Amino acid sequence: MSRFLVAAVSLLLPALALADVDSRFAKLRDESEPLGGLGAFLEKYIGACEGALVDPQCKAQAEAFRKKYQGKRLYMIVTEDDATMLAPGPYDPGTGDYTINITPFFPGGRYALTHGTPKKTDANGNPLLPFLTVTGTVPEGWNAPMFSRLFSMRGVRVQVVFTPQGVWSLPKKGGGKNHGVTARVEGLLVSEGRTGNPLGLWLNGKDANKQ
Repeated sequence: MSRFLVAAVSLLLPALALADVDSRFAKLRDESEPLGGLGAFLEKYIGACEGALVDPQCKAQAEAFRKKYQGKRLYMIVTEDDATMLAPGPYDPGTGDYTINITPFFPGGRYALTHGTPKKTDANGNPLLPFLTVTGTVPEGWNAPMFSRLFSMRGVRVQVVFTPQGVWSLPKKGGGKNHGVTARVEGLLVSEGRTGNPLGLWLNGKDANKQ
């Protein structure tokens, strides 16, 4: 699957995140464990336990790793170059109100983390997942092209708080299976990478701007 070949998500420690964020997200972030690397985490959580040269303890090690993180909140930052799961949605030129669409698929190495469990794939074998959406209003002086350019020029990043819940698998195009980790995404903070200005917040299963 082509999307599983995407370079690992870039991750930073919370100390590198801007402190002046929404207090609700800041609390959630500060109560979470920073993730050192998504690709390495997914490898250990799923456990690549196939083939003749696999460690006999592989499955036991994977089960122990999953147990260690059961119910634990984790935190990561997806930086601008890797935030391909973010896309501009509808924009109202009269009010400056906008929507950002988030595909809750976070690739890391051979695997991916998803919000919820994908049930089907598209024609290319990629998991199908419903958008998460956040809304906001552009600052004075902005317009639709400026808003869209943030995404086309890779100027947006997202901070993610999630709790892993299990492993999923789907048939791979051409045979075999693809695997990933199902998670409950508890918070998403979308921000402009250059300035750190918040663009949208997703909390408690919905757009925080509409709560």
